[in-house]
Amino acid sequence: MSMSMSAPWNSPTPEDLLRAVQAVGVSDERLLQALRATPRAAFVPTGRESHAYQDVPIPIGHAQVTTQPSLSATMIQGLDLSGHEHVLEIGTGLGFQTALLARLAADVVTVEMWPEISRQAGRNLARQGIRNVELRIGDGSGGVPDRAPYDAVIVSAAFPEVPAPLAGQLRRGGRLVQPIGPGGREKVMSFLRTATGLQRTRVLTPARFVRLHGQYGFPER
Repeated sequence: MSMSMSAPWNSPTPEDLLRAVQAVGVSDERLLQALRATPRAAFVPTGRESHAYQDVPIPIGHAQVTTQPSLSATMIQGLDLSGHEHVLEIGTGLGFQTALLARLAADVVTVEMWPEISRQAGRNLARQGIRNVELRIGDGSGGVPDRAPYDAVIVSAAFPEVPAPLAGQLRRGGRLVQPIGPGGREKVMSFLRTATGLQRTRVLTPARFVRLHGQYGFPER
């Protein structure tokens, strides 16, 4: 349903956001359908709703921002989800990417460092009727070992390498997507878990991400 009749003049619509996502090469039809079913306006801070359908990051406090939707979709597409996967997400934010993953996989375990951000994400997901998500608060660099192994892992923060616990918690044959770099200048990489460890499969896109902090990431500020 178009929002153009009730939206302010020149305000981007959900269809505008969908076109921006397709313009960067996202073509997976299940993912595009998940985007159509997930209103980004329900996952932005109060007062930022007019920016929800712009393809831009939005500040959410604690020097954190939401991932740009086209970038998030590119990363999710790199996981090659088919619908049965047990997924680990590092960096819940306000839950928009989590919601997309939940619509595309069997279930999602998601970790957020900041308790109030995680609680808001939980409220946002509940209002959308999304129940197949387990929210955790803490250091995402160590993963969630008590729920491992995972079929797919997505990391929404940058580090020069994949933290060993995340690689170790990925099932053989599973995929991991992470921005690799120092924070602020990354290559988002897709990896495949093989019998001998992680194998880089391709560069998905250049990007800029906040740093991954924690025991297996950058030291805490």
